[in-house]
Amino acid sequence: MSSSKARPAMLRASLLGLMLLGLGGCLQPMYSSLGGNLGAELRAIKVEPVPDRLGHYLHDQLITNLNGTGESVAPKYRLVLTTHEYVQTALVDTTTQRPVSGTVITNVDWKLLPVDSERPIAAGTVTSSASYDRSEQRYANIAASHDAEIRDARTLADQLTTRVAAALARPPQGSSENDAGTNALSAAAPPHVTTNDSDVQ
Repeated sequence: MSSSKARPAMLRASLLGLMLLGLGGCLQPMYSSLGGNLGAELRAIKVEPVPDRLGHYLHDQLITNLNGTGESVAPKYRLVLTTHEYVQTALVDTTTQRPVSGTVITNVDWKLLPVDSERPIAAGTVTSSASYDRSEQRYANIAASHDAEIRDARTLADQLTTRVAAALARPPQGSSENDAGTNALSAAAPPHVTTNDSDVQ
């Protein structure tokens, strides 16, 4: 199995481990609130286009994370993203007065909505930063910053996948554990959830 095909499977396994830890000792799998069908729910998410180069990287990585099989699925949800990116210069050479490193910092505001509604199921913000070395070569700097953006996009996509999976797995308010699976897959949307996360590379 190639690394590109293995990555989504590994991510889904990691998601399951993280969510099980978050259940506070409950042995019930986190995806049981969706009738054990969390993977199908994730594949039914349409990732809306994201502008700019980093948005393109993020969009593609999210599609791979959510639907690594490439299966064509009728969308039930929409994931809307707004990116905020800036470059921070960390170190300056005291002799040349040129920056010797930079950090690409990206914040992403996200909303998960039903495909036919503007009422969010969940929303939040994720953050990532990736550092790179700078030199006197302009094109080398451009290539290095692009690589940092790709690393940021991968980290952000993993964070977003985790948050979205948690939102879909959470039983709706007012439901018991016994009927959570039925309610979560009914027309009623899960409760609004707001989350924040960050990662520094």
